[in-house]
Amino acid sequence: MKPMLTGFAAIIVISVVAWYGLGQAGFSSSDVHSGPNVRID
Repeated sequence: MKPMLTGFAAIIVISVVAWYGLGQAGFSSSDVHSGPNVRID
């Protein structure tokens, strides 16, 4: 049971760090899928 909970905690930590890191690095979906001719309001 303890290894499973440790794995779940690791998944949560990795996903939060990845979400924050990619957002700060400019890899958010609005940055990636828009070009200079796309207007996002």
